[in-house]
Amino acid sequence: MTGSLPLRAVVFDIGNVLVDWQPSQAFLPELGSQEAVDDFLARTDFLARNLRADAGASWADLAGELDDTADRALFSAYPTRFAETVPNAIESSWQAMEDLRERGLFIHAITNWSAETWPIGMAAHPRLARAFGVTIVSGREGVIKPDARIFDLLCNRAGLAPRECLFIDDSARNIAAAAAFGMDTIHFTGPDALRAGLIQRGLQ
Repeated sequence: MTGSLPLRAVVFDIGNVLVDWQPSQAFLPELGSQEAVDDFLARTDFLARNLRADAGASWADLAGELDDTADRALFSAYPTRFAETVPNAIESSWQAMEDLRERGLFIHAITNWSAETWPIGMAAHPRLARAFGVTIVSGREGVIKPDARIFDLLCNRAGLAPRECLFIDDSARNIAAAAAFGMDTIHFTGPDALRAGLIQRGLQ
């Protein structure tokens, strides 16, 4: 474990750690095939624009950048279809989180998530509204992982030193940034990796 301070908190990413995110599901009903969806995602540079939404850009403004009328209309409809992209909770991660809470650890979250779609995600998964002591939603703050400022924001609001935190995320880039900030980290690649990381730290 990093540093000499005792572990006090576990900080979870949400998308693809606690909630499965499948953006294709927003467009598949209209486009009809995964190949057509993949083409749409590529030509609209969806993932890059989604990250800009996570940083605070509006979906309407992002859609307005597209030249093709049909693509613009479909892209702009994404927030209204967002619930279809988060159909399933990753229950093994939720159980691990509750086990950690029972050990007396604080549970917080840092998520790259659009301010527009975050309320929809909470409506689809009501546990998100009550699971965390501090929840940092990037789209509301105007800063995204892996920017060190988002980890600093969490620590300031939660009253924690970085070395008192274990951070869990599915992005290797975010994990590297959290480690550089001073947090202990587990790279989430699935339930087995999470379990192994927690066992290694004597937390399971």
